[in-house]
Amino acid sequence: MEIRKKIKKLPDNSGIYLFYHGRELVYVGKATSLKKRVASYFSGVKNFRPIEFMIDEVDNVKYVETDSVLEAIILEASYIKKFQPKYNVKEKDDRSWNYLIITRDEFPHLEVVRGHTLEEMNGKTKSYKYLFGPFPSIKTSQMLKILHSLFFVSRCSPNQKRACFDHQIGHCLGICIGEITPVEYRERVVRPLVYFLSGKKKTVLLSLERQMKKFSKDHKFEDAKRVRDQIGALKRIRDVALLDKSFLSDSFEEEVDVKKFEVRRIEGYDISNLGIDAKVGSMVVFNDKQAIKNEYKKFKIKTVVGQSDVDCLKEIVERRLMHKEWILPEIFLVDGGKPQVNTVKKVLSLFEISIPIVGIAKGPERNKNEFIYSCNNKDFLDWAGKNNDLLIKVRDEAHRFAITYQRQVLRKDKIK
Repeated sequence: MEIRKKIKKLPDNSGIYLFYHGRELVYVGKATSLKKRVASYFSGVKNFRPIEFMIDEVDNVKYVETDSVLEAIILEASYIKKFQPKYNVKEKDDRSWNYLIITRDEFPHLEVVRGHTLEEMNGKTKSYKYLFGPFPSIKTSQMLKILHSLFFVSRCSPNQKRACFDHQIGHCLGICIGEITPVEYRERVVRPLVYFLSGKKKTVLLSLERQMKKFSKDHKFEDAKRVRDQIGALKRIRDVALLDKSFLSDSFEEEVDVKKFEVRRIEGYDISNLGIDAKVGSMVVFNDKQAIKNEYKKFKIKTVVGQSDVDCLKEIVERRLMHKEWILPEIFLVDGGKPQVNTVKKVLSLFEISIPIVGIAKGPERNKNEFIYSCNNKDFLDWAGKNNDLLIKVRDEAHRFAITYQRQVLRKDKIK
């Protein structure tokens, strides 16, 4: 009865909840709505998790509110690491949990590693500079995407011939073209990120406000504006579907604060399959208006035997995703129907990536445009419905680029 009274007083906000047996913390979890999530444990419906079958042991519930689910995830990880609650440990082998590391590179990167990989890395003292986690039951690829956007973390390499795509859209401070030194990068990117992942958001905001004032005083108004926008973004973090719904009774996607589906990058894929030695794939890149041709990629199929477009598509998407330095798009688009969409969906799932996929089936005469979508997110579908012409343009360009590359390959083979 005491616990049920406490549940009624829980806020309908994001945060972490703490289950105690006596003075022992036995379980910690995260929620978009603390009230709904905690109440679900006492509803009588079981989801085959150890804590749910031992819920009668819980005699006290506490909670900590957060400004966003992202911060709840970070706070949950710190509690698991510090207290090792027994039912968190029972529910998942910690070797399969995800961790975030900040590397020891000249310009450090933010990366995801699995627990079993971390065990191997721990023998190498210089493998990483900072470690955060564990992060159970989340889509860490989406978490990385948010953190890269909030803190301008490098995904490129120095001394490139041209600015990376992140720099073009204002998400990179210019490592690629020498606009920032390693010392400045550690001060402006790494330090705030470390504080944030350590649960010290207030410290981050105070530091950024001082930084903004200094930029303004030095008449560096573009830098001051960037920091001002960063402060605003941190105060209003827009979460995406970070949590694995198989671990939740309340769907995170129903609670998520996505007021508008924003598109900065669309990647379009097509396969041109002619003969044993002339199987190729294309990747074209668009923003919400036009092609970004310097981001196009060509793939010569290496592993597929026979005439299988879906196997060829699987190969090139897997190869594309191995390039962690390439920014992820908001939409994957494929020239094809359900088989192609399902193939890409499976590949993304293996890489723990949750991004909408659009397939445009053209028919045998290429005289129709049937749209197939991988998800039913309302904001995404609204955007897609208003931008069919753009999506068709991406599909057609992927097809053109694949055909062009295939002809180049065939010409080279004839010359040989």
